[in-house]
Amino acid sequence: MSQAQNLFLLLTLFLLFALLSLATSEQNGDFQTLNTKFNPKIPLPPLRTLSSSKRFEGSSDLVKLKYHMGPVLSSPINIYLIWYGNWARPHKQLIKDFLLSISDTTAPHPSVSDWWTTVSLYTDQTGANISRTVSIAGEYSDLRYSNGKHLTRLSIQDVIATAVRSKPFPVDHRKGIYLVLTSDDVTMDEYCRAVCGFHYFTFPSKVGYTLPYAWVGNSGTQCPEVCAYPFAVPGYMAGGGPGKLSPPNGNVGVDGMVSVIAHELAELSS
Repeated sequence: MSQAQNLFLLLTLFLLFALLSLATSEQNGDFQTLNTKFNPKIPLPPLRTLSSSKRFEGSSDLVKLKYHMGPVLSSPINIYLIWYGNWARPHKQLIKDFLLSISDTTAPHPSVSDWWTTVSLYTDQTGANISRTVSIAGEYSDLRYSNGKHLTRLSIQDVIATAVRSKPFPVDHRKGIYLVLTSDDVTMDEYCRAVCGFHYFTFPSKVGYTLPYAWVGNSGTQCPEVCAYPFAVPGYMAGGGPGKLSPPNGNVGVDGMVSVIAHELAELSS
C-alpha cells in the first residue's frame, strides 16, 4: 500500500471516530449549545462611568494619568516678562491682559480663568495642585537686541542672564517663570518649522541659576499661517477647509502668541 493510501485511510478512520463520538454525546444529552437567552437573575457588570472626583482632570476608571515626578508649580506663580526687541506698548498690554486674566475669577464664562481651573487639576506626588494664582512680578525690556536678531536655544539663556544680572528681577527658584517674548523681527532656530515656542530650565553655567523659562516668538511677519492659526491659514488649505478667523484684538501675530503662551505656561506649570 502506498504512502498516499495510508494517509487517506487514517483520515477516514479519524472522521468516522469523530462522527461516532458526536452521535453518542447527543444520545446521552451531553451535547451543549450556546444559551443566548437573557437571565434577569444574573446581575450585569457595573457600568464604567466617570468618577465623581473633581480633583484630577480626566479622573475615571477609563483614564489613568501617570505622574512622572516632574516639578509642579503649586505655589502662587510669579511671571517675569522679558521683552526682547522692538515692542509697541499696546501689543505688550494685550499679552499682559491675557496673563492677568488667568486668575480673574470675576470674568464672565467661558473665561481664561475657567481654562486655568482645568490646568490646576494636575497634582504632584504630594497631592498639591497647580496654583490658580498667577501674577506678573516684573518686566524687563531688551531694546538693544543684546544677543542679536537671531537666537538659539542656548543664546536665549544669555538673554535671561542679562535680565537677571541687571537686577530688575529676583532669582525666584520656587515660584518664578521667566517668559521671554521676542518681537516679529527676531528669528529663532527651527522657528516656523518645528516650534512656535518652547520651555526648559536655565543652566547654571549660562545664567548662574536653574530657573524655569519659556520662549514665544511673534510670527506676524514670518509664519502666521504656522504659529498664528486660525488667524492665518496655510496656502494648502485654501478652499479646502475653514477660512481664517479674525484675530480678536486685530493683530495676527500677537493674538497668535497668546495661544502659544497659554500652551507653554500650562506645560511648564505641570
